[in-house]
Amino acid sequence: MSSTTAIRGRGFTLLEIMIVVAIIGVLAALAVLGVRSYLAAAKTAEAKQAVGAITRSAVIQYERDLSISQILPPTGASAANTHILCDSASPVPLDFARVQGTKYQPSAASGVDFMTGTALLGWQCLGFSIAAPIYFQYSYQVGGDYVSQLLPGAPIPSGTEAFEAAARGDLDGDGRACTIVRTGEVRDGEIALSTVLYTNDEPE
Repeated sequence: MSSTTAIRGRGFTLLEIMIVVAIIGVLAALAVLGVRSYLAAAKTAEAKQAVGAITRSAVIQYERDLSISQILPPTGASAANTHILCDSASPVPLDFARVQGTKYQPSAASGVDFMTGTALLGWQCLGFSIAAPIYFQYSYQVGGDYVSQLLPGAPIPSGTEAFEAAARGDLDGDGRACTIVRTGEVRDGEIALSTVLYTNDEPE
């Protein structure tokens, strides 16, 4: 009886406490890494959805019939092709540094960020915008100067009737950019898209 009481009353040794603290530290470190990985995956998934939406908008706008005002000569000419790609849009944000390890709040003011363009040009032509804070720089480019043109294995479209929808971000601000793109080009009056999203240096 006295031995049992002695065991219950002796408490923990310093070594036992250090082992418990070490185990808690390891578990906490794994939890932090897991949460960071989960957040990075969620932000990247959001960018992939946005690139998909930009691509769908480009296809929809190409397929609709535009009423282009024009005066034709008396003979020998026909009306211009009313199926045209929306012309390039300015990247949002313009400065990539604004999304390096931080988020950027797009402006809702006319003529700024996603509110730029016309019926035939840029984001207004595409009918695409994001109101929430963004972690990626979004771009839509037609005919060349693509974000992905120097990346390994990227599906670069050919010709002037071609486009790239892209998202580029640096979630942890370490200088390594993650790039997500989808490209398309006009073939015989139809848009042929790259089979899947291309992703370079996806964050872990």
